[in-house]
Amino acid sequence: MTTLNVQPSPVRLQAVVAPGQPEPTPALDALYRGFERELLVPLWTEIGDLMPAAPRSKAVPHLWRWDRLVDLAGQAGRIVPVGRGGERRAIALANPALGGKPYATPTLWAAIQYLMPGEDAPEHRHSQHAFRFVVEGEGVWTVVNGDPVRMSRGDFLPQAGGNWHAHHNAATEPMAWIDGLDIPFSYYTESQFFEAGRMHIDASEMTTPERSRSERLWGHPGLRPLSQPEAPVATPLLAYRWVDTDRALADQLALEAEGHAGATLGNGHAAVRFTNPSNGRDVLPTLRTEMHRVRAGASTRVRREVGSSVYQVFDGTGQITVGEHQWRVSRGDLFVVPSWQRFSAHADGGGALDLFRFGDAPIFEALHTFREEVEPA
Repeated sequence: MTTLNVQPSPVRLQAVVAPGQPEPTPALDALYRGFERELLVPLWTEIGDLMPAAPRSKAVPHLWRWDRLVDLAGQAGRIVPVGRGGERRAIALANPALGGKPYATPTLWAAIQYLMPGEDAPEHRHSQHAFRFVVEGEGVWTVVNGDPVRMSRGDFLPQAGGNWHAHHNAATEPMAWIDGLDIPFSYYTESQFFEAGRMHIDASEMTTPERSRSERLWGHPGLRPLSQPEAPVATPLLAYRWVDTDRALADQLALEAEGHAGATLGNGHAAVRFTNPSNGRDVLPTLRTEMHRVRAGASTRVRREVGSSVYQVFDGTGQITVGEHQWRVSRGDLFVVPSWQRFSAHADGGGALDLFRFGDAPIFEALHTFREEVEPA
């Protein structure tokens, strides 16, 4: 005779005295035991958690100090090799409310990556969409499908899923930057793929051209190459240079100072969004990326939106408010704004506060569930 090994049910139900709940009785208790045996969960016991009146993020606001991150990354650079296995010397931000998972928010991954002089990070590709943003340093090259792309301070380098990429440090000093990916979203939706490529890139890919092939083809404002009739879902431009971003932000604030209404998001708050030059949409299907500049002494309007964001201070100092949290920030510091938390920034009087931002808004816009609120000036 075969004995069935009956596993205990993971479903646990308890009759409680509460508004909207049925009165606890022996019959209700027996019903709940039957639900547990058959792996059933009644909506009336879960609706408050499944359908709250407004988003309640599992993440919490948190701040990471850049100097501490760089110090620890430097220690890792001396101890931990780059190679197959770990693939990258990338150290992820772990939101304190997400149980130790390497997630900045439930949908966003953010990490500091550190490459020692002369090191190569081996080639690979993955389905997750990614980018690199450089807050300081010079001399590292990312090689995407054989196209060497220079990485310098202030540069934003998107990397659509499915593309081969490797990194090479041609400088005599270590270099650190931040990586942003949709790893948690891909993991939750069980849609991730990964494939290892070459251990070492070719000598021809270690060249250092001033402009990558992608920039020569796609990096001309308002001009689309007719040789590329299809609009790719993700941006074909592999580098958005700081000189262009800086000029755009400065021009917005100059127009505002000249009395031209509507040039900025609010008094002293300039902002730009990185877009796909083939269709004007977000650079990546799951990630929205922006640069904000708050004029010295100015503050942004308070806003909140569905979806989470990670910010990095590119330059300047100021005060950040996220929900009930307030922090003084300076260059390199990173912080998280969870879904539907109020956010505002104030720049100190000594200079502008520049903030790089990435978030998951394209996901919610595609699902038609995005919402935002902006308080009046």
